[in-house]
Amino acid sequence: MSHQESFIHYLKYEKRNSSHTVVAYRNDLEQFEAFCREVPGGFDVKNINRKLIREWVVYLMGKGLTPRSVRRKISSLKAFYKYLVRLEVVDAAPVFDVPLPKVRKKLPLFVEENRLNHLLDDGYFTADFPGIRDKLVIALLYGTGIRLSELLSLTGSQVDLDYCQIKVTGKRNKQRIIPFPFSMKMQIGDYLKARSEAFGTVSGPLIVTDKGDPAYEKLIYRIVHNYLAKVTLIEKRSPHVLRHTYATHLLNKGADLNAVKELLGHANLSATEVYTHTTFEKLHNIYQQAHPRG
Repeated sequence: MSHQESFIHYLKYEKRNSSHTVVAYRNDLEQFEAFCREVPGGFDVKNINRKLIREWVVYLMGKGLTPRSVRRKISSLKAFYKYLVRLEVVDAAPVFDVPLPKVRKKLPLFVEENRLNHLLDDGYFTADFPGIRDKLVIALLYGTGIRLSELLSLTGSQVDLDYCQIKVTGKRNKQRIIPFPFSMKMQIGDYLKARSEAFGTVSGPLIVTDKGDPAYEKLIYRIVHNYLAKVTLIEKRSPHVLRHTYATHLLNKGADLNAVKELLGHANLSATEVYTHTTFEKLHNIYQQAHPRG
């Protein structure tokens, strides 16, 4: 059995990787072997060096593969050589310090401030219970930046109308307190009144369906998608886009990055820094339009 087949066997029966993952590893290794056989020296796992792997990276980029695809193939090669080192087939892996093409991060989509103000202020919502609820859903997601799961689990007892703040439990059961705009205080009060009139005393989640049952993911997605479609042409119109919008607008207004990190419940600052790219891009566009030498 070749080293490659031994590695595939290891992935299948010891690591118990999915068939899709195993096929991907096999294809990547076969492509690397085929490349090596076209150069002097051929393919020998003990003689593969950093220079040859770099040449493969250049070859792959030249064939039009995206940086993400190239990095995936090199990741397969790293796993293979880690396996060979463990078996003492080779002393060291030549792949670990090979420079890789950078993957450009996708900028988060967000809705422009004036469009959301237009949606919330200019009569898009009906005065009945579904309309009052739908408006609060949009306002909460945009006004606090909470995740969909946090919205669905939010209860009335977690809403403090006196101090205009909510307490949510995020990832890793980490709790945080988030302020909400004073204007939302009356809106929440109106919702609670409409909910009580429609369904009486309701315990559990704050947001409920038209029948008084706890809201669910598809309902919130539908609400957000349908209303955002009225004011924006962006393709993705999801609850998470409103979370992106919350963070982007705060930073555009000069909010401290660390403060936004805490409000979003991010574990580290790097997750929040992606929004600075959006704000810098906005500043760049303003410069291009307004500066005499732009």
